[in-house]
Amino acid sequence: MGERDGGPELGDHWLKVGFVAPALLLLLCVNVFPLFYSLWLSFTNADLIGSGAVQSVGTLNYSFLFIDPRYAEALRTTALFVVAAVSAQLVLGYGLALCLQERFRGKAVLLTLLLVPMMMPPAVMGVYWKLILDGSYGVLNHGLAFLGFGQPQWTTDPGLKLLSLLIVDVWMWTPFMLLISLASLNAIPTYIYEAAAIDRAGRWRVFRRITLPMSAPLVGLAVLLRSTDALKQFDLVMAITGPNDGATQTLSALLYQVMFRDGKVGMASAYSYVVLVVVIALASIFLRYLNHLQRRVGTAS
Repeated sequence: MGERDGGPELGDHWLKVGFVAPALLLLLCVNVFPLFYSLWLSFTNADLIGSGAVQSVGTLNYSFLFIDPRYAEALRTTALFVVAAVSAQLVLGYGLALCLQERFRGKAVLLTLLLVPMMMPPAVMGVYWKLILDGSYGVLNHGLAFLGFGQPQWTTDPGLKLLSLLIVDVWMWTPFMLLISLASLNAIPTYIYEAAAIDRAGRWRVFRRITLPMSAPLVGLAVLLRSTDALKQFDLVMAITGPNDGATQTLSALLYQVMFRDGKVGMASAYSYVVLVVVIALASIFLRYLNHLQRRVGTAS
């Protein structure tokens, strides 16, 4: 009778709830609560330095954002960094994936070595590359001087500081683009290439009509992930040039400066929420494009 009334099923239900509830509670405490708490702080005058009571200031922090020249400059630097870094990583990663698509001896060893930079901590790699790029005793400058190219001041010249960050970021995250691109290329069915060979399609036509469109959705997802990650760039800036350097100050570095040097908790919270809205908007647009692209590929196949 108990089984007919759903007794065991009800017990299993509460058992599942008992297992899931602690994880959900931890998620609420670690992710959701800080999110709403920082949203509340963005409408206040919360300050690490001042000793006064926290008071509501309405949208004053958000209004100040649009007249703060530091924010406009950090936004420009971040946008330039994201476009340049992700574009270079896409071209290099996809090109390497095309080369590694074929089977050859030592492929596994080579692929493993190419993936090593992606596995290293960004902060550690930032310090390591700062030593390499040092204008006086850096290994790179010694090599350039030996070849007769002079000794560029990578970490002190305002015109080269952002380039030095781009070099390190491309070196670190091209393997990620390579890995995703290689997976997307290997996922294309071989019978499609066989049909193209029967039709005597040339390499360029096969690449343009088969390889590129069918690998685009997964590669596009990798571009989205890298773009959102590059928007948060902070580790390399902190390690190589410092968070207060105007030539390389990204949005995350500016937030660090406003929060911990200026002590403006409310203003930093407002800045971070504007960045969050921009990231969500870009991700939504990109995902819609990827869905459209995936439908086109599905219809074509």
